[in-house]
Parts: sequence; structure tokens; C-alpha cells
Amino acid sequence: MVRRAFVALAGVVVALAVGALVMQSGLWVDIVGVGGYETGTVTVTDSDNATPCTAPPNRTAVSACDGSRTLGTVDVRIANTRSQRYTGLSDTESLGPDEGMLFIHGEEDVQTYVMRDMDFALDIIYIDANRTITTIHHAPPPPEGESYSKRYSGRAKYVLEVNRGWTNRTGVGVGDTVELPAGVE
Repeated sequence: MVRRAFVALAGVVVALAVGALVMQSGLWVDIVGVGGYETGTVTVTDSDNATPCTAPPNRTAVSACDGSRTLGTVDVRIANTRSQRYTGLSDTESLGPDEGMLFIHGEEDVQTYVMRDMDFALDIIYIDANRTITTIHHAPPPPEGESYSKRYSGRAKYVLEVNRGWTNRTGVGVGDTVELPAGVE
């Protein structure tokens, strides 16, 4: 009887250890998958200008505007599940000059991102629950042979990743306001 209980306990411990390893390593994403990404339009406006701008019609885009002058437009995919946020752009070989990803978290908190298995550099833009940009990091890909080496943190409910240099090129900065797609909370 004691031996049977010991075997059962050992089985539970092994199952928990394997489960923890799968979760920690990210293998669960390969098993479960990320599902399809939703799309939407995000608009970034200059914090000094209350005039909103809009993306071109029939586009899934991020637009950076200064009044009525559009500074930049980026097509985005929305990562709103845990597996989509974990995978992010890691399975993406490159982004076009007008592509990106918007990550949605359940609540505003300090969010930390890494460049897991990335092949190209990104601007990581942190946006709080009031839809104000709080932090921007210009993140290089990890060194050769490393999955990731640096952590990038900022206070946010939403995180926007675009090609590195997009914020410099468009003039988007900390304090600017972000208009999110309809239905995104």
C-alpha cells in the first residue's frame, strides 16, 4: 500500500516537473498554437495637438499624426492571448517598413519584453491604460547564439512593436496619445 502511494506521488511530481518545463521553455506554444491574429487600426497623435487623424480607409494600420498631417502608417496584427503575446514576432523573419504588432494585456502594470529568437531590431512602445505612450525602447536582436539577452520594461496595458527607427522617423514620442481599434479595451 505504501509503495503504491509512493509510485502515485512520484508520478504526480514527474508530471508537475514536465508541465513546469514545458511552460518555462515555451514548448506549450508549439503544442497549443497561437491561433489567428485579429487586426485593427491604432492611431498615434501628438500630445500637443487634440486634432485626431485617421488611417487610410480599408487598412489595418497604425498611424502617427501631427494634426491632419500623417507622419507614418503601420499595418498591425493584434496579440491578445497569452500564447500570441509569448510568441509575438519571434516567428516573423522580417517586417516590412509599414508592419507591426499590438500586444494587449489584461491590466496596466510593468510589462517586460525580450527579443526572443528575433532576427531584426524593433522599437518597443509602451502605452498605459489612458492610452499615453510611457516608454520607448530601441531594441537590437539578441547576440548570435542567444535566444535573448536583455529585458525591456515599461508601464503599460498595451505594447506596440514596429521596426527599429520607426518612432524616430515619424516623430512619435513619450507623452503622445494612442487611439486603439474599436473593441480593444
